[in-house]
Amino acid sequence: MRAVVQHDFGGPEVLRVERVPRPTPLPTEVLVRVHAAGINPVDWKTRAGSGMAGVLGEPPFILGWDVSGVVAEVGFGVTTLKPGDEVYGMPWFPRAAGGYAEFVTAPSRQFARKPTKVGHEEAAAVPLAALTAWQSLVDTADVQAGQRVLIHAAAGGVGHLAVQFAKHLGAHVIGTASRGRHDWLTKLGADELVDYTAVRFEDAVRDVDVVIDLIGDAQDTSIRSLEVLRPGGLIVTIPSGVSADLLSRAEAKGVRTSAFLVEPDAPALARIAGLIDAGEVSIAVEETYPLEEVAKAHSRGETNRTQGKLVLRVQES
Repeated sequence: MRAVVQHDFGGPEVLRVERVPRPTPLPTEVLVRVHAAGINPVDWKTRAGSGMAGVLGEPPFILGWDVSGVVAEVGFGVTTLKPGDEVYGMPWFPRAAGGYAEFVTAPSRQFARKPTKVGHEEAAAVPLAALTAWQSLVDTADVQAGQRVLIHAAAGGVGHLAVQFAKHLGAHVIGTASRGRHDWLTKLGADELVDYTAVRFEDAVRDVDVVIDLIGDAQDTSIRSLEVLRPGGLIVTIPSGVSADLLSRAEAKGVRTSAFLVEPDAPALARIAGLIDAGEVSIAVEETYPLEEVAKAHSRGETNRTQGKLVLRVQES
């Protein structure tokens, strides 16, 4: 099968399409013929030697965790899926899944049936970003109707889904994004938007119950977010975790912190598919690239200026 293999850490040029053996499903696993694979920031960070590189170890390896495709074969004991089923998922994260390939294998219960109202390319954009948004809002923050939720980087892959999920939960949704994204985010459900290029968000926002920080301490976003939280409020820091400095400052202000890392979650993906099929949630795919242009896709993603997600087209649907 074709797969994107990297033999060294480095820039996008280390990604090369090669022929590798097709995997075989073990008992309780399924073999999925991948039609499309989503691209996420953790992919290019790992490619360069950070991200999940410490989990994957030294190259060679195949990147990619977001996949949408069709079940080609089932291992012994699988009862929930059968060959021909259209599925999507985020298998194995943070261990290697090998999503940038024509076939992947993983436990059957790490996949869910893909939304019926969208194609594979849109579906492949969903799992990692949507599960990050869903698990941080629902499972970690336990967002309730009427609460005020601030989402940093609201126009990104995770952010635009977090806006929609927070609105679905009945929250008052505030997002930070450049001015050109405001009309789009308003249509997705944002109640207030702050142009971070023109104003410091802590000067424009207050009395927030939950902050979903998709930027992190690299730009002091987490520290600054403490200023907008109500007593007892919560900040969930997704890319960078909770530093000792952030923890001590939060405790001094009487607010809570939580680090977060997404996990495979088929039941949540099934609920998300239902929201997509009901028209309550939409997926933004900025651009789709053929597998052979994976390096170009990574270069585009690393600009950190995409609206929604980038996707690799592995084979024609």
